[in-house]
Amino acid sequence: MEWFFDGGPPTISGVSQYAFVLDQSKCIGCHACTVACKVEHGVELGVFRTWVKYVERGEFPNTRRHFSVLRCNHCTDAPCVEICPVGALFKRDDGIVDFDPSRCIGCKACLNACPYDALYIDPSSNTAAKCNFCAHRVDGGIKPACEVVCPVGAITSGDVEDPESEVSRLLGRLPSQVRAPEQGTGPNVYYIGAEAAALEPLKVGGDAYLTTEVRPSQAEKLEPLNADAQARATSDIAHPAPWGWKVSSYFLSKGIAAGSMMLAVLLLVVGARGSQLADLVPGILALAGIAVTGLFLVADLKQPRRFHYLFTRPQWRSWLARGAQAINLAAVVSLVWTLAAALHLHGLLDTLRWAMVPAGALLAGYTAFLFNQCEGRDLWQSPLLLAHTLVNAVLAGAAALAITGLGVDAPRQVHDALAWSLLLSAAASAAIVAQDVFGRHPTGQAERAALNLRRDRFAARFWSGVIIGMGLPAVGAAVYLVVGSGRGWSAVAGVAALVGLWLYEDAWVRAGQSVPLS
Repeated sequence: MEWFFDGGPPTISGVSQYAFVLDQSKCIGCHACTVACKVEHGVELGVFRTWVKYVERGEFPNTRRHFSVLRCNHCTDAPCVEICPVGALFKRDDGIVDFDPSRCIGCKACLNACPYDALYIDPSSNTAAKCNFCAHRVDGGIKPACEVVCPVGAITSGDVEDPESEVSRLLGRLPSQVRAPEQGTGPNVYYIGAEAAALEPLKVGGDAYLTTEVRPSQAEKLEPLNADAQARATSDIAHPAPWGWKVSSYFLSKGIAAGSMMLAVLLLVVGARGSQLADLVPGILALAGIAVTGLFLVADLKQPRRFHYLFTRPQWRSWLARGAQAINLAAVVSLVWTLAAALHLHGLLDTLRWAMVPAGALLAGYTAFLFNQCEGRDLWQSPLLLAHTLVNAVLAGAAALAITGLGVDAPRQVHDALAWSLLLSAAASAAIVAQDVFGRHPTGQAERAALNLRRDRFAARFWSGVIIGMGLPAVGAAVYLVVGSGRGWSAVAGVAALVGLWLYEDAWVRAGQSVPLS
């Protein structure tokens, strides 16, 4: 026997927003909702659209277990919809956030944009998936499977904008709360009688697992978040970090390309016209860096054969879609530059140098806006991120040009300019890191991620990156400038900068994803 919405199939008139009300004072933690969801949608082993989190408080024998049912919050302002570069995630007229797996390229940006850990990559289709409110049932006027199967009536769904709906009556009668309201997404899953620690992952002091659906390799990635907490979380699902070394490497290759482009004007200003290191090499390095960047980006997709959807089906609010066009623009400018340099068209080069700067800055800087759209990762919401991406791009570009300078003849002023670029950008990068990582953080999640970066899980990689990528380049460049000869010092500083930058970026990318959201 199915449960139907009042009045039969819903009709959309005016503003509608479907929502769940979860009464955790009734929930017995039976996992019937999880099983029903898996059966209804054919959800694979090891991934979940809805799951139950246990939180235990007190000390034996005075202990109590609390439950919370977690899932997509069908946000009013859904960050996953905004960041999706191909429109695979979309918001329906009734407020349900649904998805189209046939459009998904598997970029995993939505997993980092969601503040609720609600999305996952389906192991069969290699596309993103999540709770879609059983939209196919809603369209037929039937309640979602989880609501139908709940033995204690703890799950209620309906149009929260309809004052006559059951969800509106419940919310009007009983106090409720939502998860992560500070994110400003307008979540539409409301909790009645929930233990605060069950909804706020930073309030718990450890993790344990109930089922064998979590592989040991996943469980080992979770560490105690708060040693002083009075509650312990027990969950049946792990959320491994969506982005890894390929994204870290993309930062470096893109930085080399963007920095080489931006430094082309500097080399013109110092009077290096006609030198291969100032004319031909920046374009070649930019093209090589862009090509490698493209390889990393495509390789990181779960559906790499659909990468062309970024150009044929773009969703323009996404900075991933915009970034693809920034990469295209930089490639075109760099290609024309390289051809002009090879043909000794110095007048065209003088004109193109000024196009190289904004194209390179856009290539470097769009990543800051992309990571800012990852609203689930508070460490990445820093107002200094744009400045840091630009400074690190200059550092990477100067490093690559200094290394190339060992085998390419160039006037002394070119090497001096590159040494100064290394010294100043390394110092600026270190100053931004000090402010960004050691300064005050607006949220507990950002602070916990920063601690993981500078003191705990990623400290060795972080400090190695700072020392090798910022300290050694500054020293090497300073030695060259003081000694006044020996371009090898700048080349060594360049190698250190590239190695250290990769270590730092890898630690930063991983630390941002190291704090669980559920």
